[in-house]
Amino acid sequence: MSSNSTQGRPEAIRAVPVRHPGRWVAAGVIAILAIMAVHAVITNTRFHWAEQAKYAFDASVIAGVKTTLMLTFFSMLIGVVLGIILAIMRLSSNPLVSGAAWLYIWIFRGTPVLVQLLVWASLGALFPTLGLGIPFGHLFFSARTFDLIPGLAAALLGLGLNEAAYMSEIVRAGILSVDEGQSEAATALGMTKMLTLRRIVLPQAMRVIVPPTGNETISMLKTTSLVAYVPYYELLFKVQNIYTRTYQVMPMLIMASLWYLAMTSILMTGQYYIERHFARGSLRTLPPTPVQRFRTRFLGISG
Repeated sequence: MSSNSTQGRPEAIRAVPVRHPGRWVAAGVIAILAIMAVHAVITNTRFHWAEQAKYAFDASVIAGVKTTLMLTFFSMLIGVVLGIILAIMRLSSNPLVSGAAWLYIWIFRGTPVLVQLLVWASLGALFPTLGLGIPFGHLFFSARTFDLIPGLAAALLGLGLNEAAYMSEIVRAGILSVDEGQSEAATALGMTKMLTLRRIVLPQAMRVIVPPTGNETISMLKTTSLVAYVPYYELLFKVQNIYTRTYQVMPMLIMASLWYLAMTSILMTGQYYIERHFARGSLRTLPPTPVQRFRTRFLGISG
């Protein structure tokens, strides 16, 4: 009886892993290309690595790096603050207020940021003097435009006002992502619109706002290189000054690119942890940190 029942049983299933030959081919091609690239970088003497090392931490380059970071911070500060105001104006039921915000966004998103920087730097050609006073009446104060808007001010105005147009759309999308029922509930509890926006809507909208804002910050860090045309002494401007003396154009540009890569890598790491922080209310399990991934993958330690 037992032998018959044993004979009638089906064979044990043998699990055969699915083969992926395409993956191995792709991995081989990528490995060969990577080796070729490393070999070309190491053996090509035209990179002048010694020359790059000589100027990488030069005082003028470090000053350019600090200026780049300063421009990024203050331009994003202007962009975020003004972007929030513009987003609220866009959502206003007043057609004049929402129309003015739309016009601002249309102009600043529709023209290149380099053109805007050059316009701010050359504004004195259109308005030799700027003043403060009664409209169409007496001026209390006036000064030469080039004195009021030097290179730094032109750079911050060009970058910050342009960024505000993009940030306004990011903030508006974040606000619209929050369910309207929560605003209605806050109104029923007697909260004002501004209080509801500050305590209910914006904290929840941050999950939508933070990722593109981080991308905009990284993009702003690289966009500051356009300030060299104002001109103002950020990183690229300092590097240009060096290669006009040494005639080592490509090595100096590669050195500047390595500095930009280092700074953007730091910003990307910060963005990851900020996104992870604001994801706490929406995810049961937070995504692992880079350190946790390394420990799991290479050391076999979980958690």
